[in-house]
Amino acid sequence: MPEEDNRRRRGRVLAGLAAAVAVPAIIAVALVWTRDVDAATEEPAETISVGTVAVERTDLSTSRTLPGTLGYGTPRAVRAGRDGVITGLPEAGATVDRGQPLYQVNDEPVPLFIGAPPLYRTITGANMTGRDVAMVAKNLAALGYAIGDQPTAGQQVKQTYTEEPAPAPSATPATPPAPVSRTAWVTVRDGEGVLTAALSAAIKRWQQDTGLPADGVIEVGDLAVLPGAVRVDSLTAQIGDPATGDLMSVTQTTKVITVQAPVTDADVLKPGGAVTLRMPDGTETPGEVGETSTVAQTPDGAPPGSAQQVNVTVTMNDPKAAGRLDGGAVEVRVEGETRKDVLAVPVTALLALREGGYAIQLVDGRLLAVATGMFSGGMVEVSGDGVTEGLLVVTTS
Repeated sequence: MPEEDNRRRRGRVLAGLAAAVAVPAIIAVALVWTRDVDAATEEPAETISVGTVAVERTDLSTSRTLPGTLGYGTPRAVRAGRDGVITGLPEAGATVDRGQPLYQVNDEPVPLFIGAPPLYRTITGANMTGRDVAMVAKNLAALGYAIGDQPTAGQQVKQTYTEEPAPAPSATPATPPAPVSRTAWVTVRDGEGVLTAALSAAIKRWQQDTGLPADGVIEVGDLAVLPGAVRVDSLTAQIGDPATGDLMSVTQTTKVITVQAPVTDADVLKPGGAVTLRMPDGTETPGEVGETSTVAQTPDGAPPGSAQQVNVTVTMNDPKAAGRLDGGAVEVRVEGETRKDVLAVPVTALLALREGGYAIQLVDGRLLAVATGMFSGGMVEVSGDGVTEGLLVVTTS
């Protein structure tokens, strides 16, 4: 039975070869083979279950449909930035925009400012410069307060600061040395703001309107600085709790679809790419791929060895397409390349040749070298001399 032995010794492609034209393909070829009987051990040879299949003429496509979830995106925690007692919290589901109080500490509102960076120092002192000063200036201007002209990058501003005296020697005089006032010229860098007299006056007016002490000083914790307006997802603190730890979790205010995509599919979901969304009510609406997380993780509760996934955010072109729904399952269809009227066989009909390339095996044992094209849904496009529609070839089952 030489023909059967030869057939046993040939490697046969079983799996992998997952590819897409729009995506850099990662083709994993798993070879399954048989072993000869070892006369010494008399171990039986492994067997392969084979069958036949006809070469078919069909359409292949690299389009993908991935499951998504309608919601408001991934929640983020909000922490208080100062000591005190929580005296006011919003309701879950409430939206908070620029300038509105997000919570209260010691009966003083903590308004939301939009941008970056968060406050990390006290905003005070004539001509103080920094990105945090620019953040305050932009928010006050957006709220309608006149902040005057801001110095531009490269300009120099005069700052006055107080220098503490050096420690006194052991023989301390009756009157300790007083702090020394110093003056310096500072160059404004790109992205920095300057605490001008006009900006200080705007801060005082805003503080008075907000119900805060109108002293022109903004301390760390006086503001909640976040990337945008927020929707309160859930509360983790209660009124009367110390202002420490997480107070609440918030999301963006716009409904989005979150897709947990396998890493192998992530490249097809490129930022700005067009997708079609099948909404929970069955209607279809166009969408656009937004951000993709940079960290791949195994889904919670998944068995060991499960494929890692990344979170992809998809936005609806029409924000009203979700209607009143705040959640639900959404199908995200990514259009890929389509090959029409091609000859195709199951991937399991491919033989990997030792000299390179692939072949298909006819029922009489002959091999036909083939060129492969698109891979899709377990099928592969094939072409070559003698490859015709209806031709019977051997495949594993």
